Amino acid sequence: MKTPLSTSLLSEDIAAIKAVSKSFVEAVNSNDWVSLITTYSEHAVLMPPNSPEVEGRANILAFFEAFPPTSDFSLEIVEIEGRGDMAYVRGTYTMTFTPEEGNSITDSGKYLEIRRKQADGSWLLSRDMFNSDIEQEH
Repeated sequence: MKTPLSTSLLSEDIAAIKAVSKSFVEAVNSNDWVSLITTYSEHAVLMPPNSPEVEGRANILAFFEAFPPTSDFSLEIVEIEGRGDMAYVRGTYTMTFTPEEGNSITDSGKYLEIRRKQADGSWLLSRDMFNSDIEQEH
């Protein structure tokens, strides 16, 4: 069951949140990590699966630069909710990535973001957590 988008945020805030998500997808699909980190606030925290948290734009850039080449990345926003200058976005993702050694891997999973409204009206990622739905062999 899908949850409706926020009733607490203004429609222009929801549009601005979606615009940043669109920029995020475009950057990942072009493996343009410099553009990608502009979707994060200066002191953002990335919480990837099976790894320590990554703090700050420079460290987030280094994380993604070390990530295998990625293609076919997409997001589906399931829920946007917030008040004032803070919102959260919950959704799902799919992507294909190619490790240095091995075949391409298609992944799907979910994510949860905390966004902060900036002075220019954009809603940058302040906290970003994602994890795979693919069960790993033990």
